Amino acid sequence: MSQKQDQVPATRRRFLKKAATGTAAAGAMAAPMISTAQTVSMRFQSTWPAKDIFHEYAQDFAKKVNDMAGGRLKIEVLPSNAVVPAFQLLEAVNKGTLDGGHGVVAYHYGKNSALALWGSGPGYGMDPNMLLSWHNYGGGEALLEEIYKSINMEVVSFLYGPMPTQPYGWFKKPVANLEQMKGVKFRTVGLAVDLYTEQGAAVNPLPGGEIVAALDRGLIDAAEFNNASSDRVLGFPDVAKNCMLQSFHQSTEQFEILFNKAKYNALPAELKHIIDYAVQASSADMSWKAIDRNSKDYAEMKKAGVAFYKTPDAILRNQLDSWDKVVAKKSAENPLFKKVLDSQKAFAQRAGQWQNDYLVDFKMAWNHYFRK
Repeated sequence: MSQKQDQVPATRRRFLKKAATGTAAAGAMAAPMISTAQTVSMRFQSTWPAKDIFHEYAQDFAKKVNDMAGGRLKIEVLPSNAVVPAFQLLEAVNKGTLDGGHGVVAYHYGKNSALALWGSGPGYGMDPNMLLSWHNYGGGEALLEEIYKSINMEVVSFLYGPMPTQPYGWFKKPVANLEQMKGVKFRTVGLAVDLYTEQGAAVNPLPGGEIVAALDRGLIDAAEFNNASSDRVLGFPDVAKNCMLQSFHQSTEQFEILFNKAKYNALPAELKHIIDYAVQASSADMSWKAIDRNSKDYAEMKKAGVAFYKTPDAILRNQLDSWDKVVAKKSAENPLFKKVLDSQKAFAQRAGQWQNDYLVDFKMAWNHYFRK
């Protein structure tokens, strides 16, 4: 394999090889093949409420596919619970109840704990975009396929959209030390469940659309979800006035687009190309939109009286110590879990060294211009 071929993700190499074979066969025919097939319609569901910016991201992806397909493929995206509950998306896509879906890999944590490693935890110091680089070029994609195969999930997965670092959580009272986390009824998902449990919280893994109601009714005391735009529109400021920023519980997360494998494999090569490039375009567009919208909503919540605090360093350091305990236990229980961690660690050591050495301190420049 050439160096250029080796830099292409595994599934994409296989697809391009098949596409090239088909192109060669078509070239041998007397007349060019022109797609005249009828529209292929696909019904997707997201794991997000209709008003959440995450559902908007799902619709953005579908629109890119629909626009580029020129009528040959049409994806409709329904909000969470339209067909199945958020945590049942993977099974629904696998069975063909849905043709596809939009969510996060950590929501499948109950199927295999290793799935939460695409998002949960500190990622050995990688940011979300670096973890996507590991997934696409460092072996993560093949590992995810291996895990899905091990749990008999006939799906095709595309990861995209590096999420900004998520807050430690929303609280009725700000948290000054780890002792104040003892016994707190807290919402999170994935391996963050284990991490917050290690820190003393009593964790309840609720879907995003159920969190604010649970806070309002006192079923939970505190919660984390994701970002300023989602938190604001879902109503977190209405039920809690204190948000702790910065955390390692989910500092590397990204979105997942799922297809039922039989439905995806039945598509012609040109539509598979469109999906592939729509994923890449959506990843960039989502990250740009997130910067714009999150910063606006963050400013609006501050104007509305929400108090934001930096999570104390002692709690952040404890998160790292707690994470080490969690992954040591999971690695002993699950060989695939350890396999994913080992792959991430090898990539992070190299890529992190490069990024840490090369990147300038942007906060220095911001402080120079704006900090009084």
